[in-house]
Amino acid sequence: MPKTDTYSLNGPLQGLRILDIATYVASPFCATLMAEFGAEVIKVELPGVGDPCRKLGTVDDCGDTLVWLSEARNKKSITLDLKKKEGANLFKRLVKTSDVITENFQPGTLEKWGLGWETLHKINPKMIMLRVSGYGQTGPYSSKPGFGRIGNAFGGISFLAGEPNGAPATPGSATLADYLAGIFGGFGVMAALKHADATGIGQFIDIGLYEPIFRILDEIAPAYDKHGYIRQRMGAATVNVCPHSHYPTKDRRWVAIACTNDKIFARLAKAMGNSELASQGKYGSIHKRENDRENVDKIVTEWTLQHSQRELIKLCDAAEVPCGIVASIDEIFENEHYAARGNIARPNDERADRLAVPNVVPRLSKTPGSIRWLGPALGQHNAEVYEEILGLKQADLELLRQKKVI
Repeated sequence: MPKTDTYSLNGPLQGLRILDIATYVASPFCATLMAEFGAEVIKVELPGVGDPCRKLGTVDDCGDTLVWLSEARNKKSITLDLKKKEGANLFKRLVKTSDVITENFQPGTLEKWGLGWETLHKINPKMIMLRVSGYGQTGPYSSKPGFGRIGNAFGGISFLAGEPNGAPATPGSATLADYLAGIFGGFGVMAALKHADATGIGQFIDIGLYEPIFRILDEIAPAYDKHGYIRQRMGAATVNVCPHSHYPTKDRRWVAIACTNDKIFARLAKAMGNSELASQGKYGSIHKRENDRENVDKIVTEWTLQHSQRELIKLCDAAEVPCGIVASIDEIFENEHYAARGNIARPNDERADRLAVPNVVPRLSKTPGSIRWLGPALGQHNAEVYEEILGLKQADLELLRQKKVI
């Protein structure tokens, strides 16, 4: 990581307070990203229950899951039942002192509790609210529940994943839509904060889980609109370019090779010891390669199977052909580049000491983000938040606990 100055020790978003009342991954991921760069994120969880992410995935010795420990990093956990009048009132008091709220309830839920946008906006006109739901706040599907898998499917990427003659597959992770919604949500929050700083007026950001998925599908929309082209599943291959796929190696591993133009293919053909492949009479044109994709990939596969993964990387590097390992997680942990970039962090944490987690992205040269602690215990910061921010006394907290408000 780059050297830091005094300001960056607390992060460029220091002084920003976020109330994260969402669950699972999508909207909470936005809050996590901002917490990595110094924002104070107060995670509001249901007393005795907590965010379902605490039970999602592999359970660690501390009692919470690895998903929670990684994705709730740098957050303060308080318990509060927003459905109860006392809980709603306490939340409104917190809203007065906060800058951002992240939520992902089904549309209408917060309104039912008397905590909708209009109500909270009156309490704090400068406040920003990120609202992530399955299908967004409006439209005929807005009341439908949604998770990442549904976002992937409805957004169009699941239809494209899998082998040509097979069923649509999970595009790597069912939570892809959640993470993307969190990233787009973070961008929206930062844009809204800039507007609020200039005008003093906050706004809400409305994201349906499927929308970031649809946004990243390159030319699929204009290609259909212009030519009626419906892209189908292509396995590891890629539309418009060839060879551009994953290829097996002699040592039963895989490499990714990307030939995005004729010049790169000519260099690959030379590395394969068959420059004639790149002649105009053969496969020198990208259109000729795409029209005979199956045979081109077969030729490349026959070549890659003659070499180990390491040998293929060297051969392609020497020929200036983009090539990389198709990395499994063990290969990632062993990879020298991951190590040099510090992509895997092992923060000191009182609950899960030295647990490996993905490091902060992106890296800022002057004010880099950091992982100060991993996912907290349920209600770990109740006393700190309620006493220091709202001025409650120990007796107040005990009464609230007895009423199961916190």
